[in-house]
Amino acid sequence: MARLTGDTAAASPPATARERERPMRFRSTRPETSIDPAPAVPDLMRAAVFDAPGAADALHVAEVPVPAPVLSEVLVRVVAAGINPIDAKTRSGRGMSGAIDAWPAVLGLDVSGVVVRAPFDAHPFPVGTEVYGMAAVPRTPGGYAEYAVVPTLSLARKPASLSYVEAAGVPVAALTAWGLVVETALAHQGQRILVHAGSGGVGHFAVQFAAYFGAHVIATGSPRNLDWLRELGAAEVVDYTSTRFEDVVSDVDVVIDLIGNVADDTGTRSLEVLRPGGLLIEVPTGAWPGFREAASARGIRSTDYKTIPDGAALATIGRLLDSGAVRVFVDRVFDLDDAAAAHVELERGHTRGKIVLRVSDD
Repeated sequence: MARLTGDTAAASPPATARERERPMRFRSTRPETSIDPAPAVPDLMRAAVFDAPGAADALHVAEVPVPAPVLSEVLVRVVAAGINPIDAKTRSGRGMSGAIDAWPAVLGLDVSGVVVRAPFDAHPFPVGTEVYGMAAVPRTPGGYAEYAVVPTLSLARKPASLSYVEAAGVPVAALTAWGLVVETALAHQGQRILVHAGSGGVGHFAVQFAAYFGAHVIATGSPRNLDWLRELGAAEVVDYTSTRFEDVVSDVDVVIDLIGNVADDTGTRSLEVLRPGGLLIEVPTGAWPGFREAASARGIRSTDYKTIPDGAALATIGRLLDSGAVRVFVDRVFDLDDAAAAHVELERGHTRGKIVLRVSDD
């Protein structure tokens, strides 16, 4: 084959007029979804706040300043906000409460809404973009408010097939499940994964992700959720109210423990069903302080886990949701004024999927 030389290249025919006029391939600096002028943003907003750690009734609605985004943060007009167990723990003085440095405080990691302020014109999420993601609570006020600032890297475009309420039930639970199943357990064909509390917020995503990637999924749940867990992709289900899971399950590669030892020593009993060299992923903080030592004594690997607010992973999850391969289930929806009642419901336990706050109109 002849080698291309400098002389040969110089002898190449000149570009045609059509080639010279071919448009350059870069994104416009004025995205089509941008809104000009940007919508007005008030100085004050309604928010469900608490003035000090306490019971659910510590939450009340008040007017507080709208937070100001800095650097790469965007300001989102919140339509809906998901409620997570970490919210209730923080409100009660546990969880992330130690990082709260100003009162009143606004909870709510999960955010779904519309961008009203973006850092620059060609930003990936220009003004007017429908988004969902995770606020940096408690470093900044959360989603239990009409506006929230969210880091760019914690956002993704809202799945087109989901309502704002449905989308608000996704970020924390789905990103946690994604980290557990895909990034830590490395779910794959033929792997046996046991998911405790498979019908909860994180659990119902963990079951679906594990099944999607080919694992043989075993899920524990209450009688009312067993058929639903099968619909989500569980190959085996165990009614924890009537059956000791260690009596019917064995040779498991990974246990995703969303309960710990706070209920019937679920964590300790999980060691009995793991194969030697299997992996125990212990999720609830403080639910079983000695899990590492107990697992090591049995020749079992172990780790805890904390959610990573990864917008790129959330975008991938959004595509799975839009395709129908994965779905989110919202158990109950409360208005912002009823945030305290929403926390009471959450703390009763046994929620199927997620509880969501409707903050404002679409």
